[in-house]
Amino acid sequence: MSEYHVPVMLDECIEGLAIKKDGTYVDVTFGGGGHSREILKHLGPDGTLLAFDQDADAQQNLIEDKRFVFVDQNFRYLKNFCRLHGAIPVDGILADLGVSSYQFDQAERGFSIRFDAELDMRMNQLGDLTAKDVVNNYTVTELHRIFGIYGEIQNAKSLAETIATARLNAPIVTIADLKNAISNRIPRGKENKYLAQVFQALRIEVNQELEALKEFLVQSAEVLAVGGRLVVMSYHSLEDRLVKNFIAKGKFSGEVEKDFYGNNNKPLDAVSRGAITASDDEIKNNNRARSAKLRIAVKK
Repeated sequence: MSEYHVPVMLDECIEGLAIKKDGTYVDVTFGGGGHSREILKHLGPDGTLLAFDQDADAQQNLIEDKRFVFVDQNFRYLKNFCRLHGAIPVDGILADLGVSSYQFDQAERGFSIRFDAELDMRMNQLGDLTAKDVVNNYTVTELHRIFGIYGEIQNAKSLAETIATARLNAPIVTIADLKNAISNRIPRGKENKYLAQVFQALRIEVNQELEALKEFLVQSAEVLAVGGRLVVMSYHSLEDRLVKNFIAKGKFSGEVEKDFYGNNNKPLDAVSRGAITASDDEIKNNNRARSAKLRIAVKK
């Protein structure tokens, strides 16, 4: 487990879940199992914890505990597998979004700009679509869309055109190939930030991260018991915006809908006023905490 990241704001996450000893809880991003182990410490003998992770590598961290059930699936299938395991309703759901430090550190997975490897970026290693497929097969329009929306890159259109031109000469297969192909588009002095945005856009597209997050949020409201808690930690604005809007409005855009009597028609209420962020001390000891935003909601 040591190769996985130290859980960010662990105490705040556990406090946000308001764990009942005999409750049923779901950790939808198991990873190294740090959050799951802490949840189990707070559960009594009759408590239950389901943990989801689509990455096969996470299975090396499985916990030997009769209260623990592992589901090797993406959290977009939350409702189906909670139903399958007789775990509806649940008392709390925890999601720690994004890529783990472990995944970033595995050079061959292709997540990090620090290494050279084939352009992969699949969180589920059995998935069909890779980053190599995206950069070599997507149209300029499609590349423009993902770099503009998912990477929030200002010169997204010219970046897409540069990639399309470069792949006419030879396929863009590795991280080094991609860096070389777009080198003239990278702003001087901002190389790391720019490449991180490019990689974020490709990773989100390969893994359908935002679509999966939307599906998960809708289902979380459906499987939570009244009074149950949803605790979500995100690391970039695209994810945080979806979480914030869903908690505030019960939807991802537009205004909150009203019922016949004019009451707000939304399933969750925010527990925390705004996002919770890590302390200066935690950020000093764990750089990953710098961009983390934690939001907590309760089912009405």
